[in-house]
This record gives sequence, structure tokens and C-alpha cells, in this order.
Amino acid sequence: MLDFLVSELLANVFLSCNSISDVLNLASTCHRLQQVYKSSRRLQFLSAAAEAEFGPLEDASQVVTQNTSQPAHITRHVPLSLAYLTQLIAVGRVAKRWEETYPFKKWKDNYEDRRLLTDSERYIFRRALYRLWLYSKAFHNAAHSRHTRLQRPVILERATLLHTWTTMELSEIADVRNVIRDVLNGSICPSNGTIQRKFRKRFPDTNYQLLFNMHLNYPPPPPPPSFSSVVSPLQNNKYYAKYKPTAFHEPGCEGWGDDISHYYVVEDMLKLDPGQILWLKDNALSKCQVEGYVKGLGEWFDNNGETFGQTLEFVLEQRGEDVGGFAEAVGDGEMGVARDEV
Repeated sequence: MLDFLVSELLANVFLSCNSISDVLNLASTCHRLQQVYKSSRRLQFLSAAAEAEFGPLEDASQVVTQNTSQPAHITRHVPLSLAYLTQLIAVGRVAKRWEETYPFKKWKDNYEDRRLLTDSERYIFRRALYRLWLYSKAFHNAAHSRHTRLQRPVILERATLLHTWTTMELSEIADVRNVIRDVLNGSICPSNGTIQRKFRKRFPDTNYQLLFNMHLNYPPPPPPPSFSSVVSPLQNNKYYAKYKPTAFHEPGCEGWGDDISHYYVVEDMLKLDPGQILWLKDNALSKCQVEGYVKGLGEWFDNNGETFGQTLEFVLEQRGEDVGGFAEAVGDGEMGVARDEV
């Protein structure tokens, strides 16, 4: 039957696919469709599917192509190629992972209101994440040390990027940033209080007292496992083993300090881009591994908090917006990615 259909009609079927896997699966169904897929329009088929699945690709492309030769706020246009599309898809897959995390963090406390995002909200979420990623890639690097963050020209350069987006679009980015902060707080660098709470939840009947490294001289811990050879108990059940006290592991050592010191730790960690944070969530099973990863980024990273929040306040004040009211509206769901219906 397909042999009698014109190629243009079959090409429209490919262009209507909503994901890369749909395109590839369709192409593998028969020789006729494989022939159409391998034509000169293959890149068009894949880019259309990528736009539907990971779009907006225009914002994703700004992340992929960002470099020091051009200011971050200038839109860059790159001819589409298979290698370039592969990079866009890699960034898009990270966005899709965060997209699935959003409802669990957004409605963490009022979970009775938790729901799936609509297609338009998913699109908005990915766009906001790409823009936050662009900011991080442009301004959270070795070229922006803690000694330059308050210099007027540097502040204006950061603000120029944020001024390219509307206040509502900035609220969407702030909403995504709150979700990323929550993941950092709970999974990657939890505070001593969080460790205590999770330990009691997993072992409610134990009398064991956690030992937190706060101005105490404990015996030196065993050598930390490397990324290439992680201890098998954590691999088998990292969420349980992370909080289980053994002769070689003290759960209290997984804490990143009390509320005050922990706040500054998270401010530093927010400089990591969404891809790096997701990688740490999946692969860094202990505090020492996270510390090793961060140390490998260079001296610029330590004691040099993220600057997005500061720049956002600067831009909002320039626009005459109420900064406190803006933050409250994002937290209450009046602004942001998933807005409450009026």
C-alpha cells in the first residue's frame, strides 16, 4: 500500500512525529519508509521531531553555541547539521529529566494539588531551563571570580541578558531555579538537619546518634571512594546505604553544615548548570564525591556564590517591580511555569 503513495505524503507523516524515537521507529517499519527517511530531507524530519520533543530549539541552541567571543544576549544562528542537532538533543534530554522532576518539587508540600504539566507548560519549563543554563554558562565560570561580581560593568553585562526577557519569563526562570535549589538541598548537598530527618525516617527505632563534623576532632575517615570505583553497597541501594551507619560510614558526615553555613554552600552549588547538577544527582553517591567534583572545577568556584538572584533583583528594581512581591507570586503559583487558574 505504501509503495503507491507519493514521497511528499510520506514526508508529511515523518514531519508530524512528536519525538526522535517516533521518526526512527517509523523509518524502520518498511523499506519504503526507510527510503524516504534516508532522502535529503532526513535532517528536516529529525529537527522537526526534536523541536516537538525538546523545543524551543532556538533557546537550546544559545546554550550550545555560547562562547566568550560574543555577549550572551546576542542571538546566534548556526546552520543545522547532524552533529549540531546531536548537541541540541543532548541538552534537550537534560531538560526533559528536569521537566519530570518539576511536579514533585513544585507541589512537594501541597501534594494534593500535584498534577502533570500541560504541553504548553512543558514547553515553558524547557525554555526557562535553557535560559537559566545560558546564564550559568556565560557568567558562572573561571572568568567571573568573586572579586569581579560587584563591579558595575559586570553587573550591567549580566543584566543585559535578563533584560531580553519579560518579567513573566523571568518568573518562569525563577520558578525553575527554585526547583533546582530544592534538589540541591535534598539530594546533593543536604544540611545536617535534613540528614537527621531522613535518618530518623529510615531508622525510626534506633537510638544511634549521628556524629556531625562540627568543630570536633573525629578519627580520620577512610579514604573516599573514587568515581571509577564506587563502593558496592551504595551502588546497590544508595538511598538506604547513604544513611546507614557502618564501621566505614558515618551518615552524619554526609551533612553540609547547619542552616547558615549550608545556605552559602547551596549558593555556591547553584553556579553548576542543570546538566552538571543532574550528573551529580545520578552519580555522586556521597559528600566526598561531590566535593571532589567541585574541587576539580578550580579555585574560582569556592566561596563565590551564584549571581542570578542578585542580577534578577537588579533588573526588577530597574523595571520598578516589587522584588518581594515577585518572589511571593512565584512561590504562590501566581507567576512561574505552572500558574494557578484564576
